[in-house]
Amino acid sequence: MASPKAREQLENEDVRLERVGRPLAEEAADVLRDLILLEKIAPGAAIPERDLADVLGISRTPLRQAMRILEMEGLVKYSATRRPRVADPSIDELSQSLSVLGALEALAGREACVNATAKEVARVNSLNQIMLDTSENADPLRFFRTDMEFHRTIVVASRNEPLLETHARYNARLWRARFISSRSRPDRRGTLDQHSDIAAALTRRDADACAEALRQHLSTTVVNIRKTCAHTSATNEDQCR
Repeated sequence: MASPKAREQLENEDVRLERVGRPLAEEAADVLRDLILLEKIAPGAAIPERDLADVLGISRTPLRQAMRILEMEGLVKYSATRRPRVADPSIDELSQSLSVLGALEALAGREACVNATAKEVARVNSLNQIMLDTSENADPLRFFRTDMEFHRTIVVASRNEPLLETHARYNARLWRARFISSRSRPDRRGTLDQHSDIAAALTRRDADACAEALRQHLSTTVVNIRKTCAHTSATNEDQCR
Protein backbone atom coordinates (compact mmCIF):
# COMPACT_ATOMS: atom_id res chain seq x y z
CA MET A 1 0.00 0.00 0.00
CA ALA A 2 1.20 3.50 -0.75
CA SER A 3 1.94 5.98 1.98
CA PRO A 4 -0.92 8.34 2.93
CA LYS A 5 0.96 11.16 1.20
CA ALA A 6 1.39 9.14 -2.01
CA ARG A 7 -2.29 8.15 -2.01
CA GLU A 8 -3.33 11.77 -1.45
CA GLN A 9 -1.18 12.83 -4.40
CA LEU A 10 -2.84 10.23 -6.64
CA GLU A 11 -6.29 11.40 -5.53
CA ASN A 12 -5.34 15.01 -6.27
CA GLU A 13 -4.44 14.09 -9.88
CA ASP A 14 -8.11 13.56 -10.87
CA VAL A 15 -7.29 10.32 -12.67
CA ARG A 16 -10.65 8.55 -12.70
CA LEU A 17 -11.38 6.89 -16.02
CA GLU A 18 -13.73 8.34 -18.62
CA ARG A 19 -15.21 4.91 -19.51
CA VAL A 20 -15.92 5.88 -23.11
CA GLY A 21 -16.34 2.38 -24.54
CA ARG A 22 -12.67 1.39 -24.64
CA PRO A 23 -11.38 -1.55 -22.57
CA LEU A 24 -10.71 -0.50 -18.97
CA ALA A 25 -7.16 -1.83 -19.20
CA GLU A 26 -6.37 0.46 -22.15
CA GLU A 27 -7.84 3.50 -20.39
CA ALA A 28 -5.95 2.67 -17.19
CA ALA A 29 -2.73 2.22 -19.20
CA ASP A 30 -3.19 5.69 -20.69
CA VAL A 31 -3.64 7.26 -17.24
CA LEU A 32 -0.73 5.37 -15.70
CA ARG A 33 1.49 6.22 -18.68
CA ASP A 34 0.79 9.93 -18.16
CA LEU A 35 1.49 9.65 -14.42
CA ILE A 36 4.85 8.04 -15.23
CA LEU A 37 5.74 10.56 -17.93
CA LEU A 38 4.97 13.47 -15.62
CA GLU A 39 6.83 11.72 -12.76
CA LYS A 40 3.79 11.74 -10.52
CA ILE A 41 5.07 8.23 -9.85
CA ALA A 42 8.83 8.65 -9.86
CA PRO A 43 11.37 6.53 -11.79
CA GLY A 44 12.21 3.44 -9.75
CA ALA A 45 9.23 3.93 -7.42
CA ALA A 46 6.90 1.09 -6.47
CA ILE A 47 3.47 1.25 -8.12
CA PRO A 48 0.77 1.04 -5.42
CA GLU A 49 -1.66 -1.34 -7.14
CA ARG A 50 -4.42 -1.33 -4.52
CA ASP A 51 -4.48 2.44 -4.02
CA LEU A 52 -4.20 3.15 -7.75
CA ALA A 53 -7.09 0.78 -8.50
CA ASP A 54 -9.19 2.51 -5.83
CA VAL A 55 -8.41 5.98 -7.18
CA LEU A 56 -9.18 4.87 -10.75
CA GLY A 57 -12.42 3.24 -9.63
CA ILE A 58 -11.58 -0.19 -11.11
CA SER A 59 -10.66 -3.62 -9.84
CA ARG A 60 -7.06 -4.79 -9.72
CA THR A 61 -7.59 -7.15 -12.69
CA PRO A 62 -7.81 -4.44 -15.40
CA LEU A 63 -5.10 -2.48 -13.59
CA ARG A 64 -2.75 -5.45 -13.79
CA GLN A 65 -3.63 -5.82 -17.47
CA ALA A 66 -2.76 -2.13 -17.90
CA MET A 67 0.58 -2.65 -16.23
CA ARG A 68 1.33 -5.57 -18.53
CA ILE A 69 0.78 -3.17 -21.45
CA LEU A 70 3.25 -0.73 -19.91
CA GLU A 71 5.65 -3.57 -19.12
CA MET A 72 5.75 -4.39 -22.85
CA GLU A 73 6.43 -0.70 -23.50
CA GLY A 74 9.32 -0.74 -21.05
CA LEU A 75 7.74 1.76 -18.64
CA VAL A 76 7.04 -0.78 -15.89
CA LYS A 77 9.41 -3.42 -14.51
CA TYR A 78 8.69 -6.32 -12.16
CA SER A 79 10.94 -7.52 -9.35
CA ALA A 80 11.73 -11.20 -8.76
CA THR A 81 8.72 -11.24 -6.41
CA ARG A 82 6.49 -9.70 -9.15
CA ARG A 83 6.19 -6.32 -7.50
CA PRO A 84 5.76 -3.58 -10.13
CA ARG A 85 7.99 -0.52 -10.25
CA VAL A 86 8.42 2.35 -12.68
CA ALA A 87 11.32 1.52 -14.97
CA ASP A 88 14.47 3.58 -14.46
CA PRO A 89 16.97 2.65 -17.22
CA SER A 90 20.49 4.03 -17.12
CA ILE A 91 21.70 6.74 -19.48
CA ASP A 92 23.87 4.16 -21.26
CA GLU A 93 20.89 1.86 -21.83
CA LEU A 94 18.83 4.75 -23.19
CA SER A 95 21.69 5.90 -25.39
CA GLN A 96 22.06 2.48 -27.00
CA SER A 97 18.34 2.15 -27.66
CA LEU A 98 18.13 5.69 -29.03
CA SER A 99 20.95 4.90 -31.46
CA VAL A 100 18.88 2.02 -32.81
CA LEU A 101 15.77 4.20 -32.95
CA GLY A 102 17.74 6.88 -34.81
CA ALA A 103 18.76 4.35 -37.44
CA LEU A 104 15.16 3.17 -37.77
CA GLU A 105 13.80 6.69 -38.18
CA ALA A 106 16.56 7.57 -40.65
CA LEU A 107 15.50 4.59 -42.77
CA ALA A 108 11.85 5.62 -42.40
CA GLY A 109 12.65 9.16 -43.55
CA ARG A 110 14.57 7.84 -46.55
CA GLU A 111 11.72 5.57 -47.64
CA ALA A 112 9.03 8.14 -46.84
CA CYS A 113 10.67 10.51 -49.33
CA VAL A 114 9.85 7.92 -51.99
CA ASN A 115 6.54 6.54 -50.75
CA ALA A 116 4.72 9.29 -48.83
CA THR A 117 1.53 10.64 -50.31
CA ALA A 118 1.03 14.38 -50.74
CA LYS A 119 -1.50 14.20 -47.91
CA GLU A 120 1.06 12.64 -45.56
CA VAL A 121 3.67 15.25 -46.45
CA ALA A 122 1.09 17.95 -45.77
CA ARG A 123 0.28 16.30 -42.43
CA VAL A 124 3.94 16.34 -41.39
CA ASN A 125 4.18 20.03 -42.27
CA SER A 126 0.94 20.77 -40.42
CA LEU A 127 2.17 19.03 -37.25
CA ASN A 128 5.45 20.90 -37.51
CA GLN A 129 3.59 24.20 -37.74
CA ILE A 130 1.46 23.33 -34.72
CA MET A 131 4.61 22.75 -32.68
CA LEU A 132 6.12 26.03 -33.88
CA ASP A 133 2.93 27.93 -33.05
CA THR A 134 2.32 26.40 -29.60
CA SER A 135 5.87 25.91 -28.34
CA GLU A 136 5.75 28.68 -25.74
CA ASN A 137 2.49 27.83 -24.01
CA ALA A 138 1.53 24.26 -24.94
CA ASP A 139 0.74 21.71 -22.27
CA PRO A 140 3.83 19.44 -22.10
CA LEU A 141 1.87 16.26 -22.78
CA ARG A 142 -0.08 17.81 -25.66
CA PHE A 143 3.13 19.11 -27.22
CA PHE A 144 4.78 15.71 -26.78
CA ARG A 145 1.91 13.86 -28.42
CA THR A 146 2.08 16.21 -31.38
CA ASP A 147 5.82 15.59 -31.54
CA MET A 148 5.34 11.80 -31.53
CA GLU A 149 2.58 12.02 -34.16
CA PHE A 150 5.01 13.98 -36.36
CA HIS A 151 7.51 11.12 -36.16
CA ARG A 152 4.94 8.35 -36.47
CA THR A 153 3.45 9.92 -39.61
CA ILE A 154 6.86 9.72 -41.27
CA VAL A 155 7.35 6.10 -40.21
CA VAL A 156 3.89 5.11 -41.50
CA ALA A 157 4.62 6.92 -44.77
CA SER A 158 7.65 4.68 -45.34
CA ARG A 159 5.23 1.87 -46.28
CA ASN A 160 7.62 -0.58 -44.63
CA GLU A 161 5.61 -2.83 -42.32
CA PRO A 162 8.55 -4.57 -40.55
CA LEU A 163 10.08 -1.14 -39.95
CA LEU A 164 6.79 0.14 -38.53
CA GLU A 165 6.52 -2.81 -36.13
CA THR A 166 10.15 -2.57 -34.96
CA HIS A 167 9.93 1.20 -34.56
CA ALA A 168 6.76 0.87 -32.46
CA ARG A 169 8.52 -1.50 -30.04
CA TYR A 170 11.59 0.68 -29.59
CA ASN A 171 9.62 3.91 -29.46
CA ALA A 172 7.35 2.56 -26.70
CA ARG A 173 10.44 1.54 -24.74
CA LEU A 174 11.82 5.08 -25.07
CA TRP A 175 8.56 6.96 -24.46
CA ARG A 176 9.64 8.58 -21.20
CA ALA A 177 13.12 9.43 -22.52
CA ARG A 178 11.62 11.18 -25.53
CA PHE A 179 9.19 13.04 -23.28
CA ILE A 180 12.08 14.33 -21.17
CA SER A 181 13.79 15.58 -24.32
CA SER A 182 10.60 17.07 -25.76
CA ARG A 183 9.86 19.15 -22.65
CA SER A 184 13.44 20.48 -22.34
CA ARG A 185 12.84 24.22 -22.54
CA PRO A 186 16.46 25.39 -22.94
CA ASP A 187 16.85 23.15 -26.00
CA ARG A 188 13.37 23.70 -27.48
CA ARG A 189 14.54 26.10 -30.21
CA GLY A 190 17.03 23.57 -31.52
CA THR A 191 14.39 20.83 -31.45
CA LEU A 192 11.97 22.97 -33.43
CA ASP A 193 14.66 23.80 -36.00
CA GLN A 194 15.40 20.10 -36.42
CA HIS A 195 11.72 19.32 -36.96
CA SER A 196 11.58 22.03 -39.61
CA ASP A 197 14.66 20.59 -41.33
CA ILE A 198 13.05 17.13 -41.37
CA ALA A 199 9.77 18.47 -42.78
CA ALA A 200 11.55 20.55 -45.42
CA ALA A 201 13.68 17.59 -46.57
CA LEU A 202 10.60 15.37 -46.80
CA THR A 203 8.75 18.05 -48.77
CA ARG A 204 11.68 18.23 -51.24
CA ARG A 205 11.78 14.41 -51.33
CA ASP A 206 15.48 14.68 -50.41
CA ALA A 207 16.05 11.20 -48.97
CA ASP A 208 19.66 11.77 -47.84
CA ALA A 209 18.88 15.03 -46.07
CA CYS A 210 15.75 13.64 -44.42
CA ALA A 211 17.56 10.55 -43.14
CA GLU A 212 20.45 12.59 -41.76
CA ALA A 213 18.13 15.15 -40.12
CA LEU A 214 16.21 12.38 -38.34
CA ARG A 215 19.38 10.62 -37.18
CA GLN A 216 20.76 13.89 -35.82
CA HIS A 217 17.46 14.67 -34.13
CA LEU A 218 17.51 11.37 -32.21
CA SER A 219 21.14 11.88 -31.17
CA THR A 220 20.10 15.23 -29.71
CA THR A 221 17.60 13.39 -27.52
CA VAL A 222 20.48 11.68 -25.72
CA VAL A 223 22.17 15.06 -25.14
CA ASN A 224 18.96 16.56 -23.74
CA ILE A 225 18.47 13.64 -21.35
CA ARG A 226 22.05 13.84 -20.10
CA LYS A 227 21.59 17.56 -19.42
CA THR A 228 18.35 16.94 -17.57
CA CYS A 229 19.86 14.19 -15.43
CA ALA A 230 22.94 16.29 -14.68
CA HIS A 231 20.70 19.16 -13.54
CA THR A 232 18.52 16.83 -11.47
CA SER A 233 21.54 15.18 -9.87
CA ALA A 234 22.67 18.53 -8.56
CA THR A 235 19.57 18.66 -6.35
CA ASN A 236 18.72 14.99 -5.95
CA GLU A 237 21.58 12.53 -6.39
CA ASP A 238 19.25 9.53 -6.40
CA GLN A 239 17.01 10.73 -9.22
CA CYS A 240 19.29 9.80 -12.13
CA ARG A 241 21.78 6.99 -12.29
